[in-house]
This record gives sequence, C-alpha cells and structure tokens, in this order.
Amino acid sequence: MSAGSIFVWELLGTAVLILLGTGVVANQVLKNTLGNSTGFLFVNVGWAFAVFTGASIANPSGAHLNPAVTLGLAIADKTPWGDVPVYILGQMVGAIVGAMLCWATYKLQFDTHDEPQNTLGIFSTGPTVPNAPWNLVSEIIGTFVLVAWILLSPPAKVAEGGLPQFGNSALGYAGVAFVVLVIGTSLGGPTGYAINPARDLGPRIAYAFLMPIRNKGNANWGYSWIPVVGPLVGGALAALLFLVLPV
Repeated sequence: MSAGSIFVWELLGTAVLILLGTGVVANQVLKNTLGNSTGFLFVNVGWAFAVFTGASIANPSGAHLNPAVTLGLAIADKTPWGDVPVYILGQMVGAIVGAMLCWATYKLQFDTHDEPQNTLGIFSTGPTVPNAPWNLVSEIIGTFVLVAWILLSPPAKVAEGGLPQFGNSALGYAGVAFVVLVIGTSLGGPTGYAINPARDLGPRIAYAFLMPIRNKGNANWGYSWIPVVGPLVGGALAALLFLVLPV
C-alpha cells in the first residue's frame, strides 16, 4: 500500500475513533446533553465501540489507529519501519480532526456549560492521583495488554482434515473493542487509560490551540508526556515479549 493511502485511511479511522470517543465523554460531562452524568461505564462502552467503528473504516491500512500499536507491529516485524512515520502522522492529524468535529457537534453545550475551565478531560486524559512514575506504570500496563492481545491472539487457521479453526480473528475488530472495554473498566481508573499517544496528544493540541471555548482551562502540558511515553513503552514491551516467546 502506498504512503498516501496509509495516511488517508489512518486519518479517517482515527478521526472517527476520536470523534466518537471524545463525543461519549462530552455527552457524559456537559450539562445540557441527554447523556449527562450517565457514568464511567457509559464512557467505557462508548470508547470501545468507537474503536470498533474507527478500525472498521481504516481496515485497508490495517487499522493501527495508535502509534503504540504501529511501534509494536514494527518491532514484531509485522509493519515495515519505513511506513511507521506515515502511520503516526495520519493518526495524529486524524486525532486533531476528530476532536474538532466533537467540539463542533457539542458547540452549543460548550457555550452553555457552567464549568468551561474543567473541559480538558473531555478530550485528553489525566490522573486521579498525580504521581508521574505510577501514572506512567498504569499507561504501560494498559497498553501492554492491548498490544499483547493484538500480537498473541490466535489467528484463523486450517486444522487437520481441513477443518477451520477461527480463533479470535473471527471476532474481527469487535475483538479489539472487547479488549479496550475490559482495559477501561479494569485498568482505566488511575489515569483514564489513554493507551494511545495520538488519542491523547492530538485532542490536547486541538483543545489548546484550535477550540474557541470561552474560559477553558489549560492543556496540562506537564502531564502530557505520560500518555505518550507510557503507551509507546507498553507497546514495545509487548512486541519484545512476542519476539522471545516460542512459536
């Protein structure tokens, strides 16, 4: 696949992922919505199916949608290293576009929200208990689970006698959605489980520089490196495990 095609499909898929993912948080947080105060489980389910939808759209490029996944697949020799920058650029641009589309969808609700200074959490993650080393550990572990599942999940194959063994691949992108859902419900409490550098950094950039939200808060740049570095480390560790395990 050409670099241009990879860029376009990753941009489209990531934009839809972020539009729907940040959209479910906006629906939960903003006051004048039909989904206000519906809870953390509501947000987790929304993000899981946002992953399913975005990945389904980006199928032609392999639907990475996540620099940590791209890095892990490259280390595992499943994605050419020369394609890695194109994947990540498409993911970052798509994340910014998706965040802006979410803001446009909820523009009137942002205008009438009574705590505009607390709206960063709609678009980017943050810790419930700030502690850089342990917040980093949380993101590493969550992303490790995601990328390890992608690499180690049993694929479809033909057994003796020609009988098909579908494995987890029969679930398609729904399988990834289930994994994201359980990561969110099980491991998402400490930091909001970014598990994706583009998912956090792209919307943070859009919030800081592009969204005309009156009296909005700051972008918390001091924390912003954790949901970037943590997922990249977690994805790399999962790939290294894949390489050393017996086939």
